[in-house]
Amino acid sequence: MAKSAIFSLWLNIIVYLGILGSQVSHSRPVVPALYIFGDSTADVGTNHYLPDSRARADFPFNGIDFPQSKPTGRFSNGYNTIDLLAQQLHFYQSPPPYLSFLDSNISQFLIRNVPTKGINFASGGSGIMRSTGHKKWGRVICFEEQVQQFSSVCSKISEQLGPNAIANISKSLFIISVGSNDIFEHFDAKRTGRKYIPKLISTYETHLRNLYKLGARKFGIVSVGAIGCCPINRKSNKSGDCKEAMNVDAQLFYSALRGLLQKLSSECKGLKYALADAYKLTRLIIDHPERPVFKEMKRACCGNGTLNADEPCERDSVVCGDRSTYLFWDQYHPTQQASYLAAYSLYNGSPPYVEPMSFGKLALLP
Repeated sequence: MAKSAIFSLWLNIIVYLGILGSQVSHSRPVVPALYIFGDSTADVGTNHYLPDSRARADFPFNGIDFPQSKPTGRFSNGYNTIDLLAQQLHFYQSPPPYLSFLDSNISQFLIRNVPTKGINFASGGSGIMRSTGHKKWGRVICFEEQVQQFSSVCSKISEQLGPNAIANISKSLFIISVGSNDIFEHFDAKRTGRKYIPKLISTYETHLRNLYKLGARKFGIVSVGAIGCCPINRKSNKSGDCKEAMNVDAQLFYSALRGLLQKLSSECKGLKYALADAYKLTRLIIDHPERPVFKEMKRACCGNGTLNADEPCERDSVVCGDRSTYLFWDQYHPTQQASYLAAYSLYNGSPPYVEPMSFGKLALLP
């Protein structure tokens, strides 16, 4: 990418950081609804409703910068990237987790909310593969099960609201952020080789085709970030450097996912997509420490021990003072400030960071 383009992106980011205090727009949402799938990068409280899940963030100091300092189940000090992208699309925040309505009157919820807001199905610790996350985190809801939950929602909408409500699904935006835990699990098991990546992509394809059959047409997909640079991986190196083998797999995953989406867009009538290269976006920040964005890019803000990453963020953790200067909130996840940057880049970005179009342009397509 030309140096002038990189400079322009940095300038836009800095300007954007300068207006973070502005209020969320009250304009009409750009799309009828948002349907969210994925892992902890998109979860807004699903696992709070899973008693047997160990992948939870519904306790302090999570949510310390959320309105009323409320821990909501988001793996963040405040809003996550999905919330902030939703705000770019003129929603108040991410739609609520699907499981939050199973104890109430789901019929009334569907009538009043789903066609105009959507639902978040994402579950922290989950992955593309059905087995991902269960050994480490207990009960999580895999991508396949999330699609099944969406299918049940479609059935209820059709039964109660008719075909017009279902038609809104094709105009809605489907946001997916998944794959990191599959790569983490591969390395945690000390497996070698990269034959698992084609299997991930094949399974991903099955899930995308199933969503397409259910009416999804606009896919905003976030690939895997520079997970080898998370504090939990840096602390295992005496030098504090990134675990580059994981980053290589993240890049291979992106390349394969890019090819898959190109294939699907040519085979599936009406399918449009925007694909974000989260790896490049992360490295853009990490590899340019001279840029005035984050002062601390190795340590976690909330935790304990080496790089504040020996333990997850808990009630008795050490918490940094100025969270706006940290890239990472905990062992794995970005701070709210970093999520602002990610959301801005998804909504406004261009190749090679987001292609073939931005999430904002995708949302505006008829």
